[in-house]
Amino acid sequence: MKQYLDISPEVAEAITTGKAVVALESTIISHGMPYPKNVETALRVEKTIRDHGAVPATIAVIGGRLKAGLSVDEIEYLGKKGREVIKASRRDLPALVARKADGATTVATTMIIANMAGIEIFATGGIGGVHRGAEYTMDISADLEELAQTPVMVVCAGAKSILDLGLTLEYLETKGVPVIGYGTDELPAFYTRKSGFGVDYRVNSTEELAAIFRAQRGLGYRGGMLVTNPIPEEYSMDKAVIDAAIEQALDEAKQQGIHGKETTPFLLAKVVELTGGESLESNIRLVLNNAEIAAKTAVHLANWAE
Repeated sequence: MKQYLDISPEVAEAITTGKAVVALESTIISHGMPYPKNVETALRVEKTIRDHGAVPATIAVIGGRLKAGLSVDEIEYLGKKGREVIKASRRDLPALVARKADGATTVATTMIIANMAGIEIFATGGIGGVHRGAEYTMDISADLEELAQTPVMVVCAGAKSILDLGLTLEYLETKGVPVIGYGTDELPAFYTRKSGFGVDYRVNSTEELAAIFRAQRGLGYRGGMLVTNPIPEEYSMDKAVIDAAIEQALDEAKQQGIHGKETTPFLLAKVVELTGGESLESNIRLVLNNAEIAAKTAVHLANWAE
């Protein structure tokens, strides 16, 4: 597979010399925020990772090439194209490569490409999961299957609150994916710090996060690990406001016949609209927060490998 992969010189040098590297997705650039806020945020996230001692590797598909580490121009390119870029999950990679097309990577495809490149830690906003009504639609994100089979730690702010969080946790348990709460016993729900659902283990330091992941790798587990890091208190949104916005967004999605991979971008955009942009600022802050935790954890892993 590596014949289709381009690793940037900075990321390649970091991997070769054993430096800490953190992968980043690109769907948040093309589908998560409007231009130029998307580009500004992507560069801020990369800076946050550098500020905490690691090398950022933003991942995407450009011209049919799997990219681990984007230039500023490439990030700008994805930001300007926005939703013209295909939101690429696992099933899309062969066609994108063959057609020499562009793709913004989801959690699943970012994990795949990170693993191909030799990157073990990935920071994102929130993962996909089991959608509400999945007992009828079977709408379950490929992110969960990837967590079950790809050895990458994913640091996020929990599953997006537009999902069925209880079923998402049940699915992860069935697949044997450990769900770790960073400084919390409760699964955070993206915009809010609490969901009413517990995590498997609480961890209070990035050193312990790295130790657990290192042990998982040493035991030969093939799957990944989910680290859920609550949004900072000052940016957490009122649960009642978010829940009301989500319910209205879900109703509108149903009325408009929106389904599949278009569901999440539609719902998140609608929540931004309904909350007067407050949810967009919360989204940015939680991604920055996750990048910091991922970078610190990656540094511990790199130090042990020396």
